[in-house]
Amino acid sequence: MNKPELRQSIITYLKQLSTVEKQTIEKKLASYLITLDTWKQAKTVGITISQQLEWDTKPIIETAWEEGKTVCVPKCLPKEKKLIFYEFYTYNQLETVYYHLLEPKPDESIEVEKDNIDLLLVPGLLFDKKGYRIGFGGGYYDRFLSDFPNQTVSITSERQVVDQLPAESFDIPVSRILTENGLANQGDLL
Repeated sequence: MNKPELRQSIITYLKQLSTVEKQTIEKKLASYLITLDTWKQAKTVGITISQQLEWDTKPIIETAWEEGKTVCVPKCLPKEKKLIFYEFYTYNQLETVYYHLLEPKPDESIEVEKDNIDLLLVPGLLFDKKGYRIGFGGGYYDRFLSDFPNQTVSITSERQVVDQLPAESFDIPVSRILTENGLANQGDLL
């Protein structure tokens, strides 16, 4: 299958998950994430505000706040096709933009330079064991990751991890893939 077919296949799977199945996986993902050394050592965590098809990031954000971490979330700049992360400390900072995405209001937020993000949670739909991913197709994260110097992790279900995905020269793999069963690619990494 090509990338659009793979993307559509996993979207169908995600839409068919029951609320109970989804919440069970999300609880396991969050509990595994906070046990990782990279999480424990991170002072600043970059994370998206999840949408309906994505794994819920709200409990992760709130755990980070409880632990005294700085949380930053991205704003997409469609004309430049790039991401800028802003410090996130209250849901009142967010506004609804295109595709019903929740993003920070730049005039009410402080920009965080990418070098200052210790751990970045990278969203995606499908992953392979080398860390390559298929996202929603905008390429924003691959551009952002091209010179990102710190740790990356993606949270996903076991069903979203395959042996190999088609990768192109501009695709940037994530360091770690975390599923409801733990690290999917711990053998290759830190």
